[in-house]
Amino acid sequence: MIRRLLIANRGEIANRILRTARRMGIETVAVHSQADARALHVACADRAVAIGPAPARESYLSIDRILDAARSSGADAIHPGYGFLSENPEFAEACEGAGLIFVGPSAAAMRALGSKASAKALMERAGVPTVPGYHGDSADLSRLSREAKRIGFPLLVKASAGGGGRGTRLVETESGLAEALAAATREASAAFGDERMLLEKYLPAARHVEVQIFGDGNGDCVAFPERDCSLQRRRQKVLEETPASRLVPQIRAALRDAAVAAARTVHYSGAGTVEFLVDVEHFYFLEMNTRLQVEHPITEMITGQDLVEWQLRIAGGAPLPAQQEDLIPRGFAMEARICAENPQRDFLPSIGAIARLRWPSDDTDVRVDTGVRAGDVVTQHYDSLLAKLIAWGEDRFAALRRLRRALDETEIVGVETNLDFLHALCAQDWFETSDYDTSTVETKIVDLTGAPLLDEDDSPFVLAAVSAVWLEHEEARARAAATRHGQDVSPWAACDGWRLEGPRAAEIDMVIGGRPQTLRVLPRGAGTFQLHVGARRLEVAFWPQGDSLRIAVDGRQRTVGVVRRDAEFVVVLSGRNHVATLADPLRQAKVADEAGDQLIAPLPARVARVHAENGGAVGAGDSVVTLEVMKTEVVLRAPRGGIVADLASHAGDWVAEGAVIARIAAAQTTSPGTGRGA
Repeated sequence: MIRRLLIANRGEIANRILRTARRMGIETVAVHSQADARALHVACADRAVAIGPAPARESYLSIDRILDAARSSGADAIHPGYGFLSENPEFAEACEGAGLIFVGPSAAAMRALGSKASAKALMERAGVPTVPGYHGDSADLSRLSREAKRIGFPLLVKASAGGGGRGTRLVETESGLAEALAAATREASAAFGDERMLLEKYLPAARHVEVQIFGDGNGDCVAFPERDCSLQRRRQKVLEETPASRLVPQIRAALRDAAVAAARTVHYSGAGTVEFLVDVEHFYFLEMNTRLQVEHPITEMITGQDLVEWQLRIAGGAPLPAQQEDLIPRGFAMEARICAENPQRDFLPSIGAIARLRWPSDDTDVRVDTGVRAGDVVTQHYDSLLAKLIAWGEDRFAALRRLRRALDETEIVGVETNLDFLHALCAQDWFETSDYDTSTVETKIVDLTGAPLLDEDDSPFVLAAVSAVWLEHEEARARAAATRHGQDVSPWAACDGWRLEGPRAAEIDMVIGGRPQTLRVLPRGAGTFQLHVGARRLEVAFWPQGDSLRIAVDGRQRTVGVVRRDAEFVVVLSGRNHVATLADPLRQAKVADEAGDQLIAPLPARVARVHAENGGAVGAGDSVVTLEVMKTEVVLRAPRGGIVADLASHAGDWVAEGAVIARIAAAQTTSPGTGRGA
């Protein structure tokens, strides 16, 4: 049995593993980079060891530093989580060589099944249908171009190691192959430390269905109910459910048989997931992940099993905790991934301090797996995943209703998130009827990423909350000023709107949802005021309710969260953030006058590639610099045609948020009549 477990990971998966280890009586050791010294997983572990600087290559991807941490902490086992080194056979071998238990399959099994290329070859020999593609060893562009023509476009360039959509690019035509290969290689290297690539035919109308398996290393293997992971954006999963809907019984059984057969060929030990593309009555092997999946909680919710406990017990030499006939599913479960990203800016990653954080109320049917808490800082160095909301229901509709409620009860202020995107996704008719495939999210992206409208029911409460916080601030400022001058009992310290000629309302010029709005506030007394919005008059009362604000508008009450940051107010109502900003004409004029020819870093980032050079000509939309942030590449493109100027960055440089990377100057032209001989 494992005595002391080192978790070679971070974030929500590290905390997930910690919970089970603690329940089993196993001591835990967290590792952390300099950026994660105060992270939640570090605070929750029994011990913690620093393993290096913030970049993953120098910390979480460093085998030597993790093994040193295991030795210094007295750990006898290492759990890799997912991502980073979790599917690295060299890491598994290094753990074994150091006398440590590796909580996962053998290095040999990883090489056979963890590599997409070798796994496809193994499946082909076993007679399991695979997606047409190329999974050889060549990295030569001319060879890959020939193979791509044979396969046909569109196709996918995919990292042979790792998963989660990292290192994957869709290539529509031959002209885009070279750039896609270069970008996917960089991303795979950053995420997994492995640059190997393969090519695969793109099947847009298929569903992505996967089967969770467990083996004991001696040939015994079981399969859990399948999961549908078809809701994806750029090949990265956003919402998963189990069991899969609209799956004919024959295909359901065939998928499980194929998954178990794959595991048994290599005497697989521990957790693994076999992924397939399903097209009506046909299926194709896609890949196998030789680790725990991000979406494993939905399997736990419908089976009542703890998959991390299964991993730890099997790694400690115990048999499978249950047999196939014991794994009877109950109900349905869904998982939504909450990420620090802005859907309205093409899902640009977001960083910053979390100013407000609330999760759904305790409920046995709703679970939250997270790696953050209020006050934590989301940095540019790692994955954007903040948390997962998991909901269970007696049937699929009950699970969906509970997931919608959980999203309504989730509040995050301080970083941009995809919560509005998830709200919109869960409200779609095609999702409610399970009428979707792997291409649906991309084809419906406009419907899913539009700015949420402030409806008539919510609007009065949002406007009242902004006014209440503004009024409290003004009252506090007036009282403080009066106290400084010894006049705290003076009528001049009151903000009650009283004047000799009668009460007078204060006017607040705001920008809400991109639209200017004038609010007129007439104080009535402590915690009450009249709010004028256009021709409407609203009677408002407000009072604290825990860390929230209870608002009554014309006798109707709602609870809101409010965070004020200088001129910005963020009102959280039913899980949605509504931003209001005090109008500043001078600032608006400044923004309007700013030159539009600059390429500015949207976040602190590492320069992954420089595509242009000073003095070179570019056209509108041409790539100038590619930045890498949160394992995601962000391409800065020329806003118009012209000449590149002031470009001083090189590949590998770190740039600050707001840094001017380059400027696109107007192309020089020769005026008529000014040439030689004029």
